[in-house]
Amino acid sequence: MEPTPKEPTLMLVQLYGSAVFGVEAHKITIEINVNQGIGYHLVGLPDNAIKESNYRIAAALENSRYKLPGKKITINLAPADLRKEGSAYDLAIALGILTASGQITAPDISNYIVMGEIALDGSIRPIKGALPIAIQALKDGFKGFILPNENAQEAAIVKGIEVYGVTHLKEVIEFFKNPDMLKPLSLDTRKLFAAKVEETNSILLMSRGKKRSRGVWKLQPQGATTLF
Repeated sequence: MEPTPKEPTLMLVQLYGSAVFGVEAHKITIEINVNQGIGYHLVGLPDNAIKESNYRIAAALENSRYKLPGKKITINLAPADLRKEGSAYDLAIALGILTASGQITAPDISNYIVMGEIALDGSIRPIKGALPIAIQALKDGFKGFILPNENAQEAAIVKGIEVYGVTHLKEVIEFFKNPDMLKPLSLDTRKLFAAKVEETNSILLMSRGKKRSRGVWKLQPQGATTLF
């Protein structure tokens, strides 16, 4: 008689996201418990975009060769009296579910702020407020900030915290298996500022050139078709 396959260990997992109000960010504790039973319960004043996350996450997990466990999943976003908005909690919730259901191991996950919207194929879409989140994460003593690659440069302006830009759920899973596979983004702020100044100057020169051209046309005699 063959031995019965061992069930994955079910557990409580705690990781962190952030809520942005204006120019300030607030740490959000994401608690995920997977236990015997059936159901998906999301509490802590989530808006509709967060409530719909289970559909995005279920498809993303399946398309990344994982699964939404057929167990009782309880997700708490704390503090419970603070309104949470948007789809940027998708990535943290997905990783929490995978960890709590024993599908992956991520012992260092609580050392990072994790944010990002998940597409149905598992790719990571941009978020809003990367800069204030990074500033608050540094103040709160987090080791790093994992977020969509499109927002990484904005967050990397903040010195003293490791910023990891990612493009897919599987990339983040592999990072927790092998932290050396991703390198934190290093940003030369002086070079970036100089490039922005040059870009702005080019736009201004083009704009002035167009205005001058329009002015020359206006000065031509009626019926003229040549621009001098």
